[in-house]
Amino acid sequence: MSLFVRDARVVPGDGTAVLPRASLRIAGDRIAALGVDVAPAPGDTIVDARGRVVLPGFVDAHTHALWAGDRIDEWQRRLRGESYLQILAAGGGILATVRAVRAASEDQLADGLLRRLGHMLREGTTTVEVKSGYGLSTEHELKMLRAIRAAARAFPGTVVPTALLGHAVDRETGRDERHFVDTVVAETLPAVHAEFPGIAVDAYCEDRAWSLADCRRLLEAARALGHPVRLHADQFHRLGGVDLAIALGARSVDHLEASTAEDLARLAAAGIPGVVMPVAGFHTDGRYADARALIDAGGQVVLASNCNPGSSPTSSMPFVVALARRQLRLTTDEAIDAVTTNPAALLGLEDRGRVAAGLRADLVMLRHHDERQLGYELGGNPVDLTIAGGSIVERGSIG
Repeated sequence: MSLFVRDARVVPGDGTAVLPRASLRIAGDRIAALGVDVAPAPGDTIVDARGRVVLPGFVDAHTHALWAGDRIDEWQRRLRGESYLQILAAGGGILATVRAVRAASEDQLADGLLRRLGHMLREGTTTVEVKSGYGLSTEHELKMLRAIRAAARAFPGTVVPTALLGHAVDRETGRDERHFVDTVVAETLPAVHAEFPGIAVDAYCEDRAWSLADCRRLLEAARALGHPVRLHADQFHRLGGVDLAIALGARSVDHLEASTAEDLARLAAAGIPGVVMPVAGFHTDGRYADARALIDAGGQVVLASNCNPGSSPTSSMPFVVALARRQLRLTTDEAIDAVTTNPAALLGLEDRGRVAAGLRADLVMLRHHDERQLGYELGGNPVDLTIAGGSIVERGSIG
């Protein structure tokens, strides 16, 4: 299949200057040519952008998009004044979703994920990281990872799985916390390694979740098996996760709402991206990571949806960008790079996240003629067309 997109305002990403009027030719799953003098070839399907913005497909590098059940009742409790951590301590939160996931079949989980991936695709997300972490046992963590793999096969974009093995502690089995962590490290991690070699392993360092010492133990064991590691840190409490991630050479540190300017400066100096998820602050407690300080210190920011049923019930990267412009003080260019170029690099996908000849043709056409509208507009879907792997997969107003 070949496509020709003409008369577009192309935002290439990665600091490259905008092309106010340019055309793209797509052959197979690649961008074959980009420029002002590019012409269509016989048989190309023509898409007339009429000056609308074309930019890289969004890359959502932190989601918990595989789950069962819902947490709407808990949201009502939070509106009445209970905190996220109070609900977790009472057996709700993550543990409520764990019970629903354990009760669901692999096929049911995969179908639910595929529906959510479809919502993401309609809003321009073509690459999605999806974590396990609601299983809290070897059997159910593997079930989740298999469901992610099954959904990925039916998705026209790309799904990158992550094994979130250190998400919460199952206190409902009668085992103490130490025995639970022992089992994850000695049994679950090797089982995941055997079936999913090289998958990134993640942990959540927080009160009522995994301690700093337990995160270190899990992630060191994962690294010894050849797995890259990531870490949720400083969402509610500053427990030392940033320095642990730096010491381990983590692929990313995610959340950072409680991090200090000094923490962020050390993270920047280490060259480790900070993954910032403003919808969690918007929905949960009004707190936001200081992404501006991280950038000003020379660090790299990745914006992600954190799509999950509890703290961030959204699949909309355009909404993430709108919040980043308002609450995180990112410029338009910084915000666009943070949902395209930067997360693609974080996930090790160097063939996307930019608009350039030779790269994968994952593209979004907005209904706007000015890319600043992406962060200015609130609500609704600004995406007119989504192209994944060189094929038109979602259409808005374009027939």
